[in-house]
Order: sequence, then structure tokens, then C-alpha cells
Amino acid sequence: MVRAAIIGAFCVFAAPVDACRLALVLALDVSSSVDDAEDQLQRGGLAAALLSQPVQDAFFISPEPVALHIFEWSGRGHQTDLVGWTIIEAPDDLAAIASHLTNSMRSASGLPTAVGHALAYASITLQKAPDCLFQTIDIAGDGANNEGFGPSSVYATFPFEGVTVNGLVITNADMNAQAYYTDQVMRGPLAFVEIARYYTDFADEMQRKLIRELSSQVMGRLSAQHLEQG
Repeated sequence: MVRAAIIGAFCVFAAPVDACRLALVLALDVSSSVDDAEDQLQRGGLAAALLSQPVQDAFFISPEPVALHIFEWSGRGHQTDLVGWTIIEAPDDLAAIASHLTNSMRSASGLPTAVGHALAYASITLQKAPDCLFQTIDIAGDGANNEGFGPSSVYATFPFEGVTVNGLVITNADMNAQAYYTDQVMRGPLAFVEIARYYTDFADEMQRKLIRELSSQVMGRLSAQHLEQG
């Protein structure tokens, strides 16, 4: 059943959850380097990825559900929730979120790229997440931090123990963005950075990244159990 929180205000889901396997935060860049057409490709791309059958299969690869939170970010102090913590229990939940994303509008434009502040906000958001076995932050962007504190300061100050940080980098605006995300943003033993050359590639790369994020912990646990039984 689609939760009222998804249909309405997308408020934080705070009810206790048994055996939630992953708390996943998705962060979308709406800074000045992202024009309105690119922003629509980004929102539509994420919506299309959530509706794709391979991603839906990955969400439901295990009976343990995934908790999802989505926000957009730009300058220092400019982070806006698009979808509050929602337990994904059925394809209808993903369909409702995809519809909301498709019809949403960016909250700001013309602002700097405060990657560090986006990561700090994601960390705070995870502290309000349902109790899940794993926590992952997935930050999309097309350039390096140019306002406020950077990722290294955030990782030294905010609680990131046990948190995986992955990136989806769009490199057409800044060819150095890939190296920046790999060296400065990516964090955790299973972390990775997915590359989209243009925003027109966003949907395909987001689909690829979500499948990897949603499946990796399940596959790892199955492998560990197999070794123990062997």
C-alpha cells in the first residue's frame, strides 16, 4: 500500500521498523552549474530509474525493506527535502515517489556548490533514519566544492562511522569532477563513483548505481553465510 506520507507531505517516517536492510539517502545537485533543462533531466532520470524493472527487482531482492530519503542541495544552508524517510514496501511506493519527483521544481538556482554542507546535511538526515542494517549516502553532482567547508572537514566532524558514501558525477561541466569525487567524496570500503558524461546519461547511470547499492549488501551477506556454512 502506498503510504499517506508519500502521497501528501512526504514527512519523516518515524515508526519502528524490523529488519530494514538499508537506509539510503539520495542527494541531487541544483547549484548554478545545473541549468533548468539539466535539472529536469536529473529529476526525470531518477524517476525513470526508480520505475525501471531492474531497480525494482533490486529494491525487493530481499524481504527486508529499504528506507529512502531524497533531497536537493546547492549552496551553504540550501538543502531541501523532496522525499522524507519512506519505507519501500511495494512497487506502488516507488511509483508515487517517481511521480512526485517528475512534478517537482527546484527550490533554488544560481547558488554555489557546497558539497561539504550537503554531506553534513545527509549525515544529520541519517541520524533520523529508521533503524537499518546499513546506511548509504548517494550524492550526485557535476563539480567540486566552492563554498564553505569541504568533505574532509565534514568527515572529521560529523558521525560517518559505518556509512558508505557513493557518488554519481556528471563530467560535462567539469572534467576534474570525477577525480574530486573519487579522492574527496567517496568513503567506505564498498564505496564507488558512477560516471555520466552528460545529463542525458543520468537515468542510465542512476539505474546502474542503484542496482549496485541495493544489491551489494545482500550479495555480501549471502556470500558470508555460504562461507560459514562451507
